[in-house]
Amino acid sequence: MHKKLLKIQAELKAPKNQYNDFGKYSYRSCEDILEAVKPLLAEQELLLTITDELVSIDGWYYIKAVITLTDGENLIEVSALARETEVRPKFDSAQLTGSASSYARKYALNGLFLIDDTKDSDTTNNSNQQSTTTPKPKVAQNSSQEEPEYISTNKHSRLESLITKKGANRDGVHDVIAKIRGCHAVDVHLDKITEPEYQAITKELNSREDAK
Repeated sequence: MHKKLLKIQAELKAPKNQYNDFGKYSYRSCEDILEAVKPLLAEQELLLTITDELVSIDGWYYIKAVITLTDGENLIEVSALARETEVRPKFDSAQLTGSASSYARKYALNGLFLIDDTKDSDTTNNSNQQSTTTPKPKVAQNSSQEEPEYISTNKHSRLESLITKKGANRDGVHDVIAKIRGCHAVDVHLDKITEPEYQAITKELNSREDAK
């Protein structure tokens, strides 16, 4: 079983078929990874399934994606977490959940197949691959660090309005902030950004033409 997984990890090539207009870089989606790995799974006669669970951690709800790889007798299981954003105009509840699910599934697949996402859409140069047997995604920041001072509710509302006005890709906005912080984009929430981050994003957005 592990030898088969090792062979897939060595042979898997998941192209970056998506393009983030805001961040101006190519990236791979969960769907891109699945499309690339299906022929290798068939060759090794392995079955891969993905399920989502809703879990509560410290008062926040997360989507937990569980990836199971089996040969019919043995199995390897990997999981990852992603939290829904609190406010995201023009997104209904189903879209918010779907977005969190896609992030969680992608990170779980990255851990299982050892995909290096250090230059991908929602990771940074400080990203570390998870173990294929005991992955434990981060859900909290170092408690020894002081809580940063976030922008006011009014500024958050202005930022949301500006994003909508400019028709910006919200995932791209999250990615840019994540790169500034050196964290995952799933850990970025627009109601909790600092003043320098706010200024950097608004400057970029204001340089764009309004969405038609």
